[in-house]
Formats: sequence, C-alpha cells, structure tokens
Amino acid sequence: MTTPDLPPKPRSRPDRVSLWRYMRLFRQDILSAQPARLYRAWMAEFRTPFFRSYLINQPSLIDDVLKARPMDFPKSDRIGEGLRPLLGRSVFLTNGPEWKRQRRIIDPAFEGGRVRDTFPAIWAAGEAAVARMATGLREIEQEMSHAAADVIFRTLFSLPIEDKIATEVFHQFRAYQRTQPILNAAAFLPLPVWMPRGHRAETRATARAIRALITTLTQTRMDQIAQGTAPDDLATKIMTTADPETGARFTTEEMVDQVAIFFLAGHETSASALAWALYLLARYPEWQDRLAEEARAALVKGPDFAVMGKLRLARNIFREALRLYPPVPMMVRETSQAECFRDRHLPKGAQIVISPWHLHRHERLWDNPDGFDPARWATENGRACLREAFIPFSTGTRVCTGAGFAMVEGPLLLAMLARAYRFTIISDREPVPVAYLTVRAKDGIWLRVAQR
Repeated sequence: MTTPDLPPKPRSRPDRVSLWRYMRLFRQDILSAQPARLYRAWMAEFRTPFFRSYLINQPSLIDDVLKARPMDFPKSDRIGEGLRPLLGRSVFLTNGPEWKRQRRIIDPAFEGGRVRDTFPAIWAAGEAAVARMATGLREIEQEMSHAAADVIFRTLFSLPIEDKIATEVFHQFRAYQRTQPILNAAAFLPLPVWMPRGHRAETRATARAIRALITTLTQTRMDQIAQGTAPDDLATKIMTTADPETGARFTTEEMVDQVAIFFLAGHETSASALAWALYLLARYPEWQDRLAEEARAALVKGPDFAVMGKLRLARNIFREALRLYPPVPMMVRETSQAECFRDRHLPKGAQIVISPWHLHRHERLWDNPDGFDPARWATENGRACLREAFIPFSTGTRVCTGAGFAMVEGPLLLAMLARAYRFTIISDREPVPVAYLTVRAKDGIWLRVAQR
C-alpha cells in the first residue's frame, strides 16, 4: 500500500557554505541547514573555529555513545544553553551524579503499572479532543498541542486543560516554542560564564511567565501533600519519592525544573508527532480508512487498557510518523576524552551529533526510507531497523522516561480521532517541516475535517 508520492521533507543545503551562512541556516532551521549527503553517510565532520562536530549515523557508533558508554559522552551544554531559561537544571540538561539523582526520584513514577493507572485520564483527554475538533478547515498543530497539553495536565496534576492556570501555561508554551531557536550564540562561541547567552528578550520573558505558573501549581500540590489531600497522580508520586541513596526529595525549585521538561518533552513532542501522523493519514486515505475500521472495533468497550493490544495498526502508524518526523531531530553529546571513530581521531570536547532525522531516513539502512509505509514494521528490514536505527525517544540509560507513556497516548488519540473524523489534505497548503524546539510545519498543518 505504498505510493511513489512521498511526504515532504526540507530541501538540503549545498555541501559547502561559509561558516556565517551555516550559522544563520542552523539558527533558523537545523534541518534545511544540512547537506543531502548525510542521508547516506555513516559519519561526517563539521569544523568551526572553536570546536569540532561529528554527526554519526552508524548504528554501532550510536550504540557505543548512548548504550555502552553513556557516561563518557555527557550531554553538550551548547544545546543546553538555549533551553536553560525555561528548563533550569532539569533532568534533560544535567549530567553525572546530579542527573543520576534526578532519575532515581523520577523513574519510579513511570514504572510498573503507572501508565495503566493514568490510562483513564489519557482516555478522557482523547474524548475531549474529539469533542473540541470542529469540521471544516483546521490548523492541526494547534489542535494537537491543545490535546497533548490536556493529557499532561490530567496525568501530571489531575487538571483538565480548561483549568485557568493550565490554559495559561498552554498558551505561554506555544509562544515559547515559536520564539526559541534550538541554538543561540552560546552554541557556536566560547562565551565566558559572565557574558549574556544571547537569549531573545521575548524568550526570557515567556520562560519567566511559564516558570511562575508552574511554581504556583507545584506549591499548591506541595501544600496538598502536607495536608493529605493530594490526588494520586504523577506529580504527587514524584514529589513524595525520596532519593533511595540520600533520602532527599525535590525542592520546589527543583520540581519546577522537572515539570518544565515534562511539559516540553510530553507536550511539545507528542503534539508534533500527532500532528504529523494526522497529516500522513490525510495524505494516504487508504491507511486512514483501515485505522478507522480498527478503532471502531477496538474502542467499543470504553476506557479499558486492554484496548491498546488491539490498536496494532494505530501503533504502527504512530511509529511511522515518529520515523519520518521525529519530534526531537538531533541530540548532541560531548567527548569527555579523546576518541577514535571510523579511523577519525576526535579530540576531547568534540561535539557528537546523533540525528534521528537522518538516521530514520538513512538510505543504506531503510527500505523506501522517505516513503510512508506502516506495514514496514512487519518486514525483516523494518524489524531490524526498529532495533538498530529507530530512536525517537533516544536509547540507553538516557532514554526518555515517558517513552512508554507516549506510545499509549499517541496511538490511542489517533484511533479516537480517526474513528470520529475524516481528514483530507489541502492541495495548496503543503506543510514544510522545520525544527523549532520540535519538528513542526513552517506555516502549520492545515487539513479539512469532516464527520465520519
């Protein structure tokens, strides 16, 4: 059921451009700033006056960095500098003992049956998304941002998106992700600690507003915990979990940092994946009809976690959207010592770029790498690449804590929406993927929506 009509991807730049041109392109959109050869290369080197950067696509090298020796390749501050105003010292940005301590406190909230426990809240958010969706011409990114934010508020703080503070956080996050580029001046220049990091005034103001709102939510929940009236949700679980090694819990400030990354990782990334998945379903209506048929049969019993075992096509469609449009297009690590990759000598402090965007479309790994084909996951090539070349949530010890959560939320909401509505592409509004904080469409994703 594949088609030669391929979904869009950004144009690649010429192989050679000036450093100044590269910096401008990178700041605007890291996807179109890259040359086409990266879709075939196992490794590529980029040189700047201040550091060396190496993109790796070879699965064995990626496994070495992310799985075998993750502590030898800490996260790079060059990316972290751009996110620091919002995320502070969240688990997404820290390294070493600080990161390990944070994961010891956070991970128990997502272990065992916690995803099953939150399933009714995810279902309720899905029903609300179906009820909110209007027919006619709709900007789907905005709709899915609303839905994903609702999931986060319901599962983290037991609040629907209609709550006043929840609504304000949602609108501020949308403003933030459109104004904050992935990289700023600190990513390219060796700035001393006292020098301003080049954040836009609007970005700083929006980050302060978001953190103030999250502080209110966090302090309210801490008061409820002290009074014994707190609901049993993810926020309560994290706030009441003590580090098994030290006995310490998160302070309010530390919890604000973590909630900020939960919103960024759980809201922005899910919204991106859902929007692109709906676009792909609109572009390939035969797959959309098959999903609607599956959803009608699977969802009839209501909010029962067992339905997830019946949404196999929904899962494969969501996987394919994550492959073609990974929400986090690039991850950057740093060498803590000299290394040798593919006979290249990498100095200490070199940047290691792992790009799900290029890995997921690599011409030497995937069959039909640019095509949309949910059936690929049942093929020998698809199963092999699922193990070796599919990392939308990263992998290894720093794999996204909410990966299992996302793989319930995404297929379920897709199934609920496809059961209720038919989505159709708008021929003169082809979305162009660009990287803001996540992979979004340059001018939004516009689809026509009709009742089924």
